[in-house]
Amino acid sequence: MILNSHALVIESIDYHMDKQRLIFNSRDELLRIDVERIVYFEADGNYTYIVTCNKLKSAICMNLGQMEEVLAQRLKEKKSLFARIGKKYIVNLGFIYKINPLKKQLVLSDFSNFTYQLEVSREALKKLKDIMLQIKF
Repeated sequence: MILNSHALVIESIDYHMDKQRLIFNSRDELLRIDVERIVYFEADGNYTYIVTCNKLKSAICMNLGQMEEVLAQRLKEKKSLFARIGKKYIVNLGFIYKINPLKKQLVLSDFSNFTYQLEVSREALKKLKDIMLQIKF
């Protein structure tokens, strides 16, 4: 599924159950995603893939920098759920299982339903490791 950015409208909605969702609306289709179920965003040129914890992957016609701005504007206090990792990814910090800079490997998992292994630069992983060590859970 690829949503065209020409008619793209993005907004966040608060629901009764304190869930926040992103709505991606194009001329042809609408995509609604619970923010906490987004595992990562992946850049692919002018497109960004959104990968969720139920293993769905959707393409949005927006580059990763634009997606980063949207998250900062729309999510307000929940924007700290996500961190930009190098040129290719924005990841949900809550799903980080393992950071291995030597192997250039980032593993994201919910410990029961999915595990994603991403190849990321050593420098980006070192920065991510520092961020994770500063977070107080």
